[in-house]
Amino acid sequence: MDTLLLARLQFATTTSIHFLFVAVTLGLVTLLVYLQTAWVITNKPVYERLTRFWGQLYVINYVLGIATGIVMEFQFGLNWSGLSRYVGNVFGAPLAIETLVAFFLESTFLGMWIFGWHRLRRGVHLALLWGVAITAYASAFWIMVANSWLQNPVGYEVRDGVAHLTDFSALLDNPTFRMALGHVVTAALLVGGMLMAAVSAWHLVRRTPDFALHRKGLRIGLVTSAVAISFVQGFGFAQFFAIGDVQPTKFGDDPAAAPLIADWTARFGPGDYTPPALANVGLGFMILIGFTLGLLWLMLPLLWRDWVIRLRVPLWILQFALPLPFVALILGWIAREVGRQPWAAYGLLPVEQAVSPVSPWLMLTSLIGFSLLLGTLAVTNWVLLARHAARGAHDPALGRQPDQPPADPHPEPAFA
Repeated sequence: MDTLLLARLQFATTTSIHFLFVAVTLGLVTLLVYLQTAWVITNKPVYERLTRFWGQLYVINYVLGIATGIVMEFQFGLNWSGLSRYVGNVFGAPLAIETLVAFFLESTFLGMWIFGWHRLRRGVHLALLWGVAITAYASAFWIMVANSWLQNPVGYEVRDGVAHLTDFSALLDNPTFRMALGHVVTAALLVGGMLMAAVSAWHLVRRTPDFALHRKGLRIGLVTSAVAISFVQGFGFAQFFAIGDVQPTKFGDDPAAAPLIADWTARFGPGDYTPPALANVGLGFMILIGFTLGLLWLMLPLLWRDWVIRLRVPLWILQFALPLPFVALILGWIAREVGRQPWAAYGLLPVEQAVSPVSPWLMLTSLIGFSLLLGTLAVTNWVLLARHAARGAHDPALGRQPDQPPADPHPEPAFA
């Protein structure tokens, strides 16, 4: 067994699972901000009920997502001590900011929002949700700053064998950061929109109560998804220019890669400095899914006179298409991270120097333990989401009056 391979498998597994939680969280909170803002402005009950329904699903995903994030963070010290020791002074700065934002500000705002129903003025309660959304985006911002530095180390100098940050602004001006952030954020919005459209379609196909409510959810989710996929494609293709300049080995067949590989061979010794073919395979299938989801625009005209509901076939398509943006997220992550190999920090720190010097058996035990834990959290999350989504918006626990007992979704018939 190879310690490095096991460490990479563990990180790939745990980050993939956590990434899916993050995408749902970021996408749903954006839609929740729209729904609750519309409720405060229009005072229409449909927006309040949608906020409560989708807010409950959001809270479930957020709580379990935080747990996966905590588990994932342990790996930097346990499995990648070489990375922490060599570039921790630079890489750790944006991660520390993200931790303060996500685990303190965002969680505080969310807790006040959850327990503030019917206790705070509607404007104050809405402001808390805006705070949750802003800090969620700030969290994504700093995570992408940190990741982009690993893709293209900038603003540092090496002193006594350790990288030190010398120019903080260079982190924010990193060419591998700007378009990648837009790509990730709009991909998360696509996930949230598809989730809302698919769940609404499920209820409409089964003719569950609250037709008007799920009709509204379908429209919001479908329009959001169609707009988001266009931005996802735009930001995605825009990244090729920056990546070609700073990572010429990533996609192969770049003339600039040869002298760079020669320089690396002289500095780090002979080796294979081209990334595995898996990176290009992931990229190809991600692009294919992106173009497929672009067909969502063809459904928008069917919103006229509710043809998207009358025909029923589009409703089934939306349900079957729900896994596609999640698959694309993982493929995109593979293209970005595997395409950086064999570097932990591109051109600066090889992965074999970044891994912790532990026995293969200990790493295998860690891989099995972490994978089982995060897998359990993921399964629990989706079971809870499916269960609460299937119950519908009849009477979600979130936002219920403190003195109001839960409503019976299936009341017994009354007899005279």
